[in-house]
Amino acid sequence: MENQYTPDNDEIEIDLREIFSLLISKIWIIILSGITVGLIAIVATMLFITPQYESTTKIYVLSKQDSNTLTNQDMQTSLSLTKDYEELIKSRTVTEGVIAQLNLDLTSEDLLKKMSVESQTDTRIISISIRDEDPYTASQIANAVREVAAGHIQKVMDIEAVNVVDTANIPDEKASPSLARNGVIGGVLGVVIAAAIILLVYLLNDTVKTQEDVEKYLNLSVLGTIPLMDTEKKSKRQRGKGRGRS
Repeated sequence: MENQYTPDNDEIEIDLREIFSLLISKIWIIILSGITVGLIAIVATMLFITPQYESTTKIYVLSKQDSNTLTNQDMQTSLSLTKDYEELIKSRTVTEGVIAQLNLDLTSEDLLKKMSVESQTDTRIISISIRDEDPYTASQIANAVREVAAGHIQKVMDIEAVNVVDTANIPDEKASPSLARNGVIGGVLGVVIAAAIILLVYLLNDTVKTQEDVEKYLNLSVLGTIPLMDTEKKSKRQRGKGRGRS
């Protein structure tokens, strides 16, 4: 598909092969831009983003109609109530209870932003995760949420017990931010920006440079060309060298 300039409707068709050749000819600029922006993203992440640590505790909730027997109906009922347990864990009663117990300088909304509650499909195990810039604080809050939520669930749902599967750990490694991920995102963004600028400059440049451009965009036939004499070529080269020394 060729690009042609049509004076009647001022439309320009883009030659994809020409665009591809242009990008290939500027590939080092594009790669360098990607590397540069990627490194900037990594440095910015290290300097301006506070690391967050995640601590997780797990509980097992099972509603039993009879303390001595466990029926299939009990199992299905527990599965269907898992979402209810998740909402109870994130309730204001639990968050305010944790804040009061640990004397945290947080609001209920602030604590909810730190908290995530999840359950795997077809299981009654619920995971409670807390993110904080201090790994010890994250562990402490997670355990407190589990304890307060267990009492609240027992009271509201009238069940026997909420069993602890895992206590909250003290994380050794930060959960976020990820230097590698941010670096890759920055690199991709740098490549896209560089390619976009190159294409924009190309599309906005409507100057005629070659005989082919005259025939292509103006629909005119070139009757002849005037070649440069050897003396003119040497003169231009010498002028170019003179500017370089100055």
